[in-house]
Amino acid sequence: MSHPAPLPAPLYQGSVNTWECDDGGHLNVRFHFERAFVGLAHMARALELPRANTESAGSTLIAQEVHVRFLKEARPGAPLIMHGGVVELGESDATLCLDMRHHDGAPGTAFTFKVRHVETRGLRSFPWSERTKAVAKRLKCKLPDHAKPRSIDLSKTPAQATRQGAIDLGATRIGGALVQPDQCDALGRLRGEHFPGRISDSVPTLLAPYRQANAADGTTPAGAVVEARVVFRKFPRAGELIEVHSGIVELGDKTLRLVHWVVDPESGAAWASMEAVALTFDTKTRKAIQPSAEARARIEKLVVNGLSV
Repeated sequence: MSHPAPLPAPLYQGSVNTWECDDGGHLNVRFHFERAFVGLAHMARALELPRANTESAGSTLIAQEVHVRFLKEARPGAPLIMHGGVVELGESDATLCLDMRHHDGAPGTAFTFKVRHVETRGLRSFPWSERTKAVAKRLKCKLPDHAKPRSIDLSKTPAQATRQGAIDLGATRIGGALVQPDQCDALGRLRGEHFPGRISDSVPTLLAPYRQANAADGTTPAGAVVEARVVFRKFPRAGELIEVHSGIVELGDKTLRLVHWVVDPESGAAWASMEAVALTFDTKTRKAIQPSAEARARIEKLVVNGLSV
């Protein structure tokens, strides 16, 4: 089977470690994002931003938002390679596609980043250099069809997410964590993969009754995200606290739409928010499970109206 040609800039390349996989037996969402941020660092180099992720850098790229589609699961030992391109370049911002493929060229995970070009310390936006503008033209690409949104509306303005707002809407507190020094980048800010990582760690708390009901017929269920949108609002530093407040916002035939607000319990402000479309699958057959009547009844109790990314 033929696959679309890779994008112009080679970025991340490696393989899947067993310890990076979750109870579904495939690469956990945290490590998909870890590779995406490695890819973003290589993309900064391709855009002529020298040493952009070091403490001495004059400028860097900061993620504002990312849309991701998970197209083919990556299991232990799977080799992966990522290529990137510039979809659009503004005065001091850009839309970048980072497309991770399997060894045979099959699309695996496609990320579309909205980024800002910022001063390293104060994160103030400033214009691209002429050098970057020139190389961006050589890296210009169209967004591949497999990277385009399918079930998530990216035109929606991000919500005014706050801790109290989540409580008022009836979202469930499913996670509490502390930012550790080894989770931070060279400038002391929480690395991007740890936002979905905290959510991934916490979701079983929300979905346990649903999965228990699905397991009643002898299947061995696990969850998988198929599409997501993450909005980054502020990057916490070591020692700061994190809470995750979540809710189901839509129950489909085989999928769930979930919204998560990652918040600072001290100030009440949001660190990030995420909308995810997920399914439950049987780890033996690797096929999606249609929820039983009992499972649907349980999950309908967790629906939160008004919660959005």
